[in-house]
Amino acid sequence: MAKTTPIEFMRQVQAETKKVVWPTRRETVMTGIMVVLMTTLLGVFFFTIDSIFEAIVKMLLTIAR
Repeated sequence: MAKTTPIEFMRQVQAETKKVVWPTRRETVMTGIMVVLMTTLLGVFFFTIDSIFEAIVKMLLTIAR
């Protein structure tokens, strides 16, 4: 494998950076909203499941006494 000089490396980095397609402001905002929405929904879902399991465990512990 041929070694790349630092100058050639920087040229390659610049060439690759020019190929990057950045998201628009609207795409970034929509993605952020979706992340917040999905995180909230998952938080509520897991809180509900955890509460159900907590109630089941408490009931079982009460029966076991």
